[in-house]
Amino acid sequence: MKTLLCLFLGGAATLVGAQTPATASAAPAVLVRMASSSPVTTGAKETFNGTVRISSPFQALSPGRAGGAIVSFEARARTAWHTHPLGQTLVVTAGLGLVQQQGQPAQVIRPGDVVTIPANVHHWHGAGPGSAMSHVAIAEKEEGNSVTWKDQVSDQDYQAALLSAGLASAPSAMRRAQPSSEILSARQQAIPLMASFMANSDMPRLNAALNQGLDAGMTINEAKEILVQLYAYAGFPKSLNALGELLKVVEARKQRGIQDATGREPSRAIATGNELLAAGQANQTEISGGPVQGPVFDFAPVINQFLQAHLFGDIFERDNLDWQSRELATVGALAAMPGVEAQLRSHMRASLRVGLSGVQLRQLAQVLAEHGHPDAATRANEALTQALAAASQG
Repeated sequence: MKTLLCLFLGGAATLVGAQTPATASAAPAVLVRMASSSPVTTGAKETFNGTVRISSPFQALSPGRAGGAIVSFEARARTAWHTHPLGQTLVVTAGLGLVQQQGQPAQVIRPGDVVTIPANVHHWHGAGPGSAMSHVAIAEKEEGNSVTWKDQVSDQDYQAALLSAGLASAPSAMRRAQPSSEILSARQQAIPLMASFMANSDMPRLNAALNQGLDAGMTINEAKEILVQLYAYAGFPKSLNALGELLKVVEARKQRGIQDATGREPSRAIATGNELLAAGQANQTEISGGPVQGPVFDFAPVINQFLQAHLFGDIFERDNLDWQSRELATVGALAAMPGVEAQLRSHMRASLRVGLSGVQLRQLAQVLAEHGHPDAATRANEALTQALAAASQG
């Protein structure tokens, strides 16, 4: 363990407002220190991994105890594990980075994010795998100390953190398509909201989510397809009620002069009989990562036949809605319903297989939380953490 006496940053030097005998009796005054006068140091190898530059250190005038600096990490560079006796605040100014509390999944941080680290919590922070990251770091001293350093974050630890945060791909056997983006589009963000509010029969919020989706370019047929599919997860009554709400939304938008695109119908005929069952079984196997088996299906084999012929056959064979959208809808609905955590975990794994990234699925949980579903967000985050852990083990 190493203790740094100036902030958590090794090598920081000059203090702002140091007084000399000639100025000791002078009246307090605001002091501006030019950026060009601030020294730039390199993070010590004992406390950082990779290239880290530290500039503009400051120390508050008495009675203040806060000190801080601007820290720039090259790609994959990071701090060692450490703690702060009075906590720390990070303000991300550039790039994409990570912060991780010991024993928890790593979290992605972006410009404008503010990270609050409680006192004496073991953690590390640094840059993501593909670009540099900078942040302002502020901490207070307790009895002259602002940080206690621990062990280095190994390359293995860093890679595991990338996976837990969704910044590393699962093994190839666990995915079928590369994600097109590291963030959900506005249209995609509306899908889990529509699904969760349908599952909870929250018509006012469903109304808002439907408008959000249509405003983002979702077609009427895509919205209908989402609500039709979800009868298999939330039940016919809720699906019918939600479709009725969509009809009201579309008519109200027409009255306001908004002409939403109808969108396309499925472009191919759906098979029947044994051909439909075979297509559904193939879709189920691809989405699930292997043949679906288990004591429940042995006990009641007809339920799997229904899943294969109808859900993964009749519904998933309809090509007017992509599989990523279908999984976003399914995860949103299941997250809103307590007691179906096993199915939610299964569909988090399926979401990764159809090309959604861990970052996008973390964003899904964030969207649920921001729109009044904190419990659903918690269930989604827990299921994703377990799905990513399973993916990392192959």
